[in-house]
Amino acid sequence: MLRFIGWLFTVGFMLFLVAAAGVSYVIWDSSKDLPDYKQLATYEPPVMTRIHAADGSLLAEYAEERRLFVPVSQMPKRLIEAFISAEDKTFFTHGGLDWQGIASAAYRYVQVKATGKGQIVGASTITQQVAKNFLLTNERSIERKLKEALLVQRIEQTFSKDQIIELYLNEIFLGLNSYGVAAASLNYFGKSLDQLELEEVAYLAALPKGPNNYHPFRQKERAIERRNWVLLQMQVNGYITEDEMRTAQAKPLEVNPRPFGAQLFAAESFAEEVRRELVTMYGKEKLEKGGLSVRTTLDPKLQLYARQALATHLIRFDRKRGWRGPIATVELTGDDWGPLLKTRKVPADVAPWRLAVVLAVNEEKAVIGLQPKFMPDGAQGPEREKAAIPLELLKWAHAYEDGSRLGPEVKTAADVLKPGDVIYVAPSKDSRQYHLVQMPDVEGALVAMDPHTGRVLSLVGGFSYSRSQFNRAVQALRQPGSSFKPIVYAAALDNGYSPSSVVLDAPVEFKMSDGKMWKPKNYQNKFFGPSTLRRGIEQSRNVMTVRLAAELGMVKVADLAQRLGIYEKLPLQLAMALGAGETTLLKMVTAYSMIDNGGKKIDATLIDRIQDRYGRTIFRHDARDCGSCSAAEWSEGLPEPELLDVREQVMSPYTAYQVTSMMEGVVERGTGKKVRVLGKPVAGKTGTSNDERDAWFIGYTPDLVVGAYIGYDNPKPMGKGRTGGELAAPLVADFMRLALRDKAATPFRVPRAIELIPIDAKSGKRAIYGKDGTILEAFKPGDEPPDATKIIGEGTVTAQAPAQGEGMVLVPAQQPAAQQAPVQPPADNGGLTTQGGGLY
Repeated sequence: MLRFIGWLFTVGFMLFLVAAAGVSYVIWDSSKDLPDYKQLATYEPPVMTRIHAADGSLLAEYAEERRLFVPVSQMPKRLIEAFISAEDKTFFTHGGLDWQGIASAAYRYVQVKATGKGQIVGASTITQQVAKNFLLTNERSIERKLKEALLVQRIEQTFSKDQIIELYLNEIFLGLNSYGVAAASLNYFGKSLDQLELEEVAYLAALPKGPNNYHPFRQKERAIERRNWVLLQMQVNGYITEDEMRTAQAKPLEVNPRPFGAQLFAAESFAEEVRRELVTMYGKEKLEKGGLSVRTTLDPKLQLYARQALATHLIRFDRKRGWRGPIATVELTGDDWGPLLKTRKVPADVAPWRLAVVLAVNEEKAVIGLQPKFMPDGAQGPEREKAAIPLELLKWAHAYEDGSRLGPEVKTAADVLKPGDVIYVAPSKDSRQYHLVQMPDVEGALVAMDPHTGRVLSLVGGFSYSRSQFNRAVQALRQPGSSFKPIVYAAALDNGYSPSSVVLDAPVEFKMSDGKMWKPKNYQNKFFGPSTLRRGIEQSRNVMTVRLAAELGMVKVADLAQRLGIYEKLPLQLAMALGAGETTLLKMVTAYSMIDNGGKKIDATLIDRIQDRYGRTIFRHDARDCGSCSAAEWSEGLPEPELLDVREQVMSPYTAYQVTSMMEGVVERGTGKKVRVLGKPVAGKTGTSNDERDAWFIGYTPDLVVGAYIGYDNPKPMGKGRTGGELAAPLVADFMRLALRDKAATPFRVPRAIELIPIDAKSGKRAIYGKDGTILEAFKPGDEPPDATKIIGEGTVTAQAPAQGEGMVLVPAQQPAAQQAPVQPPADNGGLTTQGGGLY
């Protein structure tokens, strides 16, 4: 018997050794290709790039995974306690594996398999989840679980509990494309972690098991139940009191997905242009994973003003072109019109405009059914609202006939609308009444810039970014028309001419290299005889400008245009002197900024500074050298650090001031008179291309340059008289009125040694100050008005164009015909005001 027992013991021992060897082999074999867990120490999670306005307001975020990294030391204690209560209550005491939890899960597994009831539960610790999320796959196999068990032991031996929980809370997916608790806090509640309430912390901790299972809108009851369970676990674990638990459990689940600042400030075009620049500088992967912090030049207040001014003027012009008809016409069936409008979307950036369907029409009004508002989960709400459009708010909607005239006067609502018409409406002062509105088919752009630095303070690329992402401020190549003329005059002033130089405004022909004759004409189809350069630019004389360019030589004009950044290589054709070459609004505003700042070279920028994920500055627009700025300390009495300005002088400061002075005259006496309403020193120039296809105005004060453009995306005539002075100048004036309303009137800075000499405005000769027709003209040091006036172009009727002049196709616009009577906007401005990026 003893021998048998001994034999059994020996066999058992041998089996044990075999089993131990087998287990050891399996462990050894599994550990051979274990991932390097030490890489967790240097792990850099993909972090989203954040774009901020100049005042720090968030504009946009770009990421494959929306994540913000927050050190565990900056996380609220209660947040950590909530996740530990929900996910791993023994986290701070176990060694990586929760054996009690494993046993409980195994028992539960057997129970469910035997009875077919209940739900299988897991027993993964936070350390196991870190191992799986960072180093392993989601494969369900014994080998993967064994590797996981081995890894957690090594992770626990190498890293502190704080390091492990930091990795976990910054990596975990929590729904709404949120990775990590910091991003989730912002995306669910619009708050930073330190601002969260107890019930909000508990809800975030409820999400790791399945964000879609506890969606705040689609699964709200389950979400509240799970949140309250987390609060209970926190109370059981001693982290909160019973009173705190009950108070938090009684609160509703209030989730408010945050809108981005780009929407709040109507800055989508600006943010998208910044994104494109970042991709060019660093690549798409760095943008979406590199955690860049980008401080832009955007002034949110000015951006709202720009959006308001542009939208108002585009709508106002579009109304004068008439009513183009409803968006669609549907068949009305039954009393519920909601389903008829369910699939139609209103661009987000034209709120509070709404879609509506016309239910009934009589002589005095149209009864409309408003599109039901959508719930946060995308479902259509149950409310059904009716309203009315009174005849008074429809009278603008003359029929759009042939693009040059309107249909008959609107006498009844039925003249415009019929039942079943799907239309846009905007609220009026009376909440029961709405305006009839339509999306303008004309487009435009506005740019405001700091002329001393090139910082773009506001940029609007069109009426609605949601409708069209084409950025007309930077992507649209259009003819600037007469807004290019100041460059011709500046080139002349830089080459011996003065503002009092006289050019003959009389018929002239230019023979092209192909033998054809080109006869430039003025917009008014008249000629005005000898006139000073000042008079020529103030009244935007085409013939004078062409004569001056021919006398000066297009090479000099093209060279200056290139140095100002308007064109890379301007064709040497005389027609280019009248703005026939295509360029962008941003380039023109940048060029005018260099005139404004005294001729110093600047580069337009939308970005002030870029920092990497560690806060190190890797780009700064301001490249001025300041050697003494890095001094360890500064005390009173020592000289302040100096910033050395080594920018290129692209234009004489005297020339720059003379051009500015002449363009002040454009506003005071010339084609830009509609800007005089500002009552402050403003210089600027209008521009209109052939057949009124493009309307421009670029204006500036000593510290602000603003440019605007209006035209169709597919260029076509906008109508007789639709010039830069009529369309674009009032737009710029409205923007400047808001932007400068808190600014004192500041005269332009006069360079030292500039002489202001009284001259006769017509002849350019010296005159007696105070005499009628006398103005003060700016002359460079050593220059003075001539005693005898030399007239440029006198006696010239036919001239030979430069060899490069073939193909000149620009013919100035003809005498404008009488315009149709304008349609007055409604008394309460027809819903044309904007607030917070929306349209009212």
